[in-house]
Amino acid sequence: MTHSKSKLGFNGTWSMAVGGMVGGGIFSTLGVVIGIAGAWAWLSFAAAGLIALAAGYSYVKLAVHYGEGGGAFTFLREVNAEGFAGGISWVLIVGYVLTNAVYAFTFGQYFGNVAGLGPWFPRVTGITIVALFIVLNLRGVGKAAGVEVFLVWFKLVILLGIAGWGLSNWDAPMLSRGVPEAGIGAAFYGAAAVFMAYEGFQLLTYDYEDIDAPDRTLPRAVLSAIVIVSIVYVVVAVGTAMLIGAGEAVQHKEVALAIAGQKALGTAGLVIVTIAAAFSTGSAINATLFATARLAYKVAEDGELPAALDHKNKAGIPDRAVIGLGAASAVLAAVGTLSTLVEAASLAFLFTFAIVCGLAFLRRAGLRVVTGFGALAGITASTVLVFRLIRTNPITLVFFGSLVLIAFFGRPLLLRYVNSKSRHS
Repeated sequence: MTHSKSKLGFNGTWSMAVGGMVGGGIFSTLGVVIGIAGAWAWLSFAAAGLIALAAGYSYVKLAVHYGEGGGAFTFLREVNAEGFAGGISWVLIVGYVLTNAVYAFTFGQYFGNVAGLGPWFPRVTGITIVALFIVLNLRGVGKAAGVEVFLVWFKLVILLGIAGWGLSNWDAPMLSRGVPEAGIGAAFYGAAAVFMAYEGFQLLTYDYEDIDAPDRTLPRAVLSAIVIVSIVYVVVAVGTAMLIGAGEAVQHKEVALAIAGQKALGTAGLVIVTIAAAFSTGSAINATLFATARLAYKVAEDGELPAALDHKNKAGIPDRAVIGLGAASAVLAAVGTLSTLVEAASLAFLFTFAIVCGLAFLRRAGLRVVTGFGALAGITASTVLVFRLIRTNPITLVFFGSLVLIAFFGRPLLLRYVNSKSRHS
């Protein structure tokens, strides 16, 4: 048995939950949501935070209910919905790949903004950072709670510093300056589109056995982390607009916070925010790749992914999953656009989280008024995002729809074919 001192306590668990969300969330999505919701961007983050809070509640209550982590895949298998669990796992893994692509894209953009070496540089930098973390993961370099605690507080200080500077120069018209006028309804489109900024908390459910007294620590840490992150996102959204105006945030949406930092403190502010973005997105890539590769290994071990992924190297790392998932993220970071990657990832997580909330409701895990709200809100937000994508980006919707059809209907045939071919090769 692992001694409790080697396990994550409240501080480590809370820090990793905050780090998983802030890791790339606000650095990647702020300009996107301002472009959708205009002056109501802050409300988008608040509304998405409420959905995330209900989803987080459902996740931790199911983990406590079953006495194990593992997220949606494990929870659905507990109710003997193996086929459905397999389909959801495919959607969830693609969501993680998209999220890592967003982080890599953002990492490259922030460095490219400082370097000024042309449009090729951010793409190459994004690919390079993913390659680095593939190598680190293959060598068994995982997550370090102590480092995460430091990085989280560093990021929060920078973000709250920007927000405070902006709020101290309050000028309400800056919330909508330079962008088309948007009604309050646009906030809900923004909330749906930006939901991936909150997904990181549920990586903690995969670490259930590594948390000290998880039945008590996990709910307190995850739920308080979501509340704090929601508040930080709201004040940063408002403070950034106060500093540079909504139009500037949209025009430079890939690096909006760096522009705000430069406005506040000149070159020093630009450098500080760029460093914070690099640490944030880098640690988020590492943590997401770490968790997703292990999820993919577990799913493959249970026969719901190709058997080739059920393999570990001498360091005990699921090497093929690390390489495959990392390579897919790098390719998407190289060819995708920020808005497309963010909205596709948000749809994948809204879809998955709505199902988890529905399962918690049906199993009476926690207060049904909360889990029921999460299920309804997740379904509603997913529907809102689908209608938005029909108008603005139908190709992304076709991609996601094809993924869902393959995951739930084509998966058994595809697995039989791939595994049979693997056995005979």
